[in-house]
Amino acid sequence: MFKTGTKRWIVSIAGILATSATAFAGVAISAPANNATVNGPIPVVASASAPGRAITSMAVYLDNNLVFKVNAASVNTKVNAGPGTHQLVVQAWDSANAIYKAPVTVTEGGTTTAAASAAAPSAAGMHTAIQTMPGWESCDVCAGIGANGPHAAYSMVENQASPSLSGRSAKFNVGGATPYADAIWWKQLGADNAKTHFQYDLDFYLTTPQYAQSLEFDANQSTGGKKFIFGTQCNVKGDGQWDVWDTAGNTWRPTGIACAMPAAYQWHHLTWQFYRDSSRIYFVSVTLDGVTHYVNRAYNAKPVNAAEVNVAFQMDGDYAMHSYSAWLDNVTLRAW
Repeated sequence: MFKTGTKRWIVSIAGILATSATAFAGVAISAPANNATVNGPIPVVASASAPGRAITSMAVYLDNNLVFKVNAASVNTKVNAGPGTHQLVVQAWDSANAIYKAPVTVTEGGTTTAAASAAAPSAAGMHTAIQTMPGWESCDVCAGIGANGPHAAYSMVENQASPSLSGRSAKFNVGGATPYADAIWWKQLGADNAKTHFQYDLDFYLTTPQYAQSLEFDANQSTGGKKFIFGTQCNVKGDGQWDVWDTAGNTWRPTGIACAMPAAYQWHHLTWQFYRDSSRIYFVSVTLDGVTHYVNRAYNAKPVNAAEVNVAFQMDGDYAMHSYSAWLDNVTLRAW
């Protein structure tokens, strides 16, 4: 009887252990607590496990937008969010591509860092009506991969009365015979080494958005021996989302934030918020037509021997290199 009972006890314990292992498979979020209220960036600490398999990657979604991803079995990061209540989901994948999720609701109390603020301070320096300034520079070949792209037909004409919001828009056009050719225009605004926060704000208009492969809106700063490229693109026909530029990695990184084809014959208002420290580039938020998404991405700068601040606009052609035009108006860069 003792032996039989012992076997039953061992079987019972084994069952309990199996049940416990099953119960703990998945995602465990240590922070934030469900229904927590935080001020500033939301700390996200989580880990994942799977029965008999390795966790290969984890991701954080804020209001259904991917904001962080890592090839590991744990997450320890911070997520920027606007004031209000948000749904945060931590997701994991195992080696068999099984998916595990855990959601929490978190409220941002409204006291955010200066970097995540949607509005520039009143004392910020400002360059306005940049689209009307003389001395814009441009290039087609240098807009391509490795600054060695194909030639395109392109032009810029300032002070357009229509379509325009200010009566002084700038018209940009790209076309030509080589598929996927590009053209970029930029305006140097002088060196401003002390500035670390930037807000790029403009209105844009297209008549044939279906011909745009992608539209690129950039700000750039070179200071302290580093080049900080705040590069962004609405990748209309590619991944259909906003991509941001990884300067040191020399590649585009998708944000998970959708950027659908802009409506034709309609002005669209765009605001990008960036900042930097001594070596890193931070993409804070993008606001298109009044809807804000927090990007929460950071990448390393690269070495350079220059001092400058500029803004840029790039138009990418599609597979047939259909000619199309875009108008920019009220182009503004705030810096502080």
